[in-house]
Formats: sequence, structure tokens, C-alpha cells
Amino acid sequence: MAKIVRKGFILLVGLGGVFLAFPWNGNGGACAGEAVGEVVAVPPGDEKSGGGAYRTPLAGEPGEAYFRGERVAIPAVNRSDMTSITLGGSLLEPEQGDTRGLPVAALYLRRVWEEARTRSIISVFVNELEYDKTFGPLELVGHFENYTLPVDQTELLDNREVEATSLRWGTLVGSLGPGVRVPVFPYQVDNDVRMQLLGRVGYFYAKRTGDYGPLPLPPDTLLYGAKLRTRYDGMRRNLLELPHRGFAAGFDLDYMHRDKWRDLTDPPGSNHRNYLQGAAYLVGAGGIPGLSERDRVIVCLYGGKTNKKSVDRFNAFRINGSPFPSEADDLARPRYTGIIHENVLSSSYATASLGYRRELTFFLYLSLIGSYLWSDRAIVQGLDQVVFRDRRGGAATVALDSAFLWNSSLYLALAWESGFLREGEPGGGVTLNWNKLF
Repeated sequence: MAKIVRKGFILLVGLGGVFLAFPWNGNGGACAGEAVGEVVAVPPGDEKSGGGAYRTPLAGEPGEAYFRGERVAIPAVNRSDMTSITLGGSLLEPEQGDTRGLPVAALYLRRVWEEARTRSIISVFVNELEYDKTFGPLELVGHFENYTLPVDQTELLDNREVEATSLRWGTLVGSLGPGVRVPVFPYQVDNDVRMQLLGRVGYFYAKRTGDYGPLPLPPDTLLYGAKLRTRYDGMRRNLLELPHRGFAAGFDLDYMHRDKWRDLTDPPGSNHRNYLQGAAYLVGAGGIPGLSERDRVIVCLYGGKTNKKSVDRFNAFRINGSPFPSEADDLARPRYTGIIHENVLSSSYATASLGYRRELTFFLYLSLIGSYLWSDRAIVQGLDQVVFRDRRGGAATVALDSAFLWNSSLYLALAWESGFLREGEPGGGVTLNWNKLF
């Protein structure tokens, strides 16, 4: 049970914000608080009989749709004031290391006012909190994140957990700095372009476990650094907050200095005390020429790089799996799209996903997604040394997103991948998540 809980905690940040909810752009929407036009989804058959082209209900907009010949009212949703909780989990076959199941639980909060905004993902031991004070297009950005699992973290070799790598470690980082934010088309609450320069101060700790090998323990230390963060989001989302049309892109440059440090190994020329990382992403959704608005193509590309001479398991990227990204700030998180699993540590990575989504009815969507990943992945060498080696993988996912009772939604997915996650052993999993919007 402790193994399951440990693995489940690692998923929480990646999944907390997801369930709130090629011509990339179409008709626009309205800003939060402004009046929006009513959406009418044409009944089946009326498209051919001259009743008008079908229009997918979009996030936040009131309107009407049809189900089995009956007219259904769609209420407006204030997307600037959202509270959501996600519960669920995955079953893996075969096991990933010693893990058969992964639980998921997270609370999401978003508030947007005229002079400030806040966004939080809260899951006790893994959290991300942000508060931005606005002064016209300028803003003062405050950000806090922590990764402080109260359990041992162990790396894999040939899909076996190597107990000699077991450590209990974590980080807490606070950031503060100026930024510029400008609304962009289609002028929804999450559509803007941002550039932010953040000073960062944090703390790293590590504790030895009974199984840890003979390598020296990294010291507890203060962290200092700076981060340049750029985001663009021109995405319009559908009733279930899934990408419908438009694209989003961004990049991060992150420099960090560890005040006290001791490398676990001492290769010539290594400098793990200071490190610079860069990461970028591009996500898009749009229609397919000649087909209905019910048919969508979705694409996401991710890449990141850390200098090999300064990377270790404590500063590596965390590539996770989740449903196709949708929530604006969650888009930047690197993922092997469609696969639900714990974070995999990587010094550098590039991943691409291509998907097709069909709107079966206004509240039910079927998605088919394929993914490819290249990564310098963390593996175990010798008794207990964690190193990074070139690995590649492919994945396929079939998923259903559906509205549900009590102002909630369900996500059900069947996934398979070629062996990147389990260090050479192919496998799959089934995921079911429930999201409740309050």
C-alpha cells in the first residue's frame, strides 16, 4: 500500500489542473464578465437539410444542444471563478517496478479579478500556487511550488526498483518578479501573451533510508536562481475544457545555484552546483478540411535540455503522463501524452503527439492519440549510481471524455507504450478519473 501511495503522490501536480474543466482559429469569444452569444448545436440531420452548420458548444458559453431529439439547455459558466477536485487512478499491466496501481487526488483553484489573479493546484505534498497583482499590462508575479513526498524515491533498472537508490528528498521554491501580460484573441479568461522574469529562492533536502547504497548523501542546501517564463495562449476550448481550435506556445529558461553541494560521483569537468535548463512547447487544435466541426486534429510538441555536465537526479526534468493537455498553465508541463504513470527523470527530451478527436454528441468525445518520445532517461548503473542514457519510445491511447452528473466529468482511457516507462518492457494501463466542478 505504501508503494501505491508513494507513486500516486507523484502524479498529483500533473493531473490537478487538467480536468477543469489546419485552420487553428475561428469565431472569437468574449472576455470574462462580458456577454457571450448563445450557442445552438444543430440537431442531427439539420446540417444536410439546410438547418445550418453544426457548432460545438464552447467553454463558458450558454446555449442549447440536442440529444436523442431533445433540446438541452447549456448554462453559462464563469471561467474566471473555478474550483475543481479530481479523483481517480490507474491500473498498470504489467507492473511498473513494484507499482500496480496509481491513485490521483488534487484540488484546483482559479480566480481572476480586475486587478489580480490566482491559480493553485493543491495536493498536500506536491503543490503549485501563484498570485499575480496587475497594474494595467504590468504585473507582479508571486509563485511557490514544493515537491516534498514523505516517502522513499527509487529508480528503475530493467523494470526493477533498485533499492540502493532509495532516498527521501524534496525541494521548496518561491519566486517573485515583474511581468507583462496582454490579452489576445479570442479574448477568453485564459487567452493572453505573458513574459515574466522571476527571482527564485528555495531549499533542497535529502534523507538517507535504510536501503540507500554507499554513495555520499547530497547535502541540504539553499537554492538561488532566476527564471524567464514566456507564454502565449490563443486556444478556444470546448464544453469539457478540451482544446477546440487555436494554439498555445511557450518557453522557460531556468538558472539555479546550489549554495552547498557535493556530487554523488566526480566525473572530470562536472559542475552540478550550478545548472541551466531550457524547455519549450507548442500545442494546437483545429478542424479537418472537408469534415464537420465535430472532427478535430490535436498536436503537441515538447522539448527540454540540460547540460550533461550539470544534470543529476535532483535537478532533472520530470516527464509525466496525463490526458491531452488543456488548462492554460498546465500546457507547459512536459508529458508523454496519453500515458498515465509516475514522473520519469530526464536530462533532455523531445516528444511529439498527434491525435484525432470525434464529438460523438455535445457532451461525449472519443480521442485517438499516438506519441513518440526521445529522452536521456535516468537509469541505474552498477550498484546504485543514477546516470542518463538515450532511450526512445512510442505510445497509443484511446480515450473517452464525458460530462457526468452533478456538474462533473469523467475521463476513461486505455493506453499502451513500447517500453520507455518500464525500462525496456512494453505494457499498458487503464485510467478512470472523475472531476467535480463546484
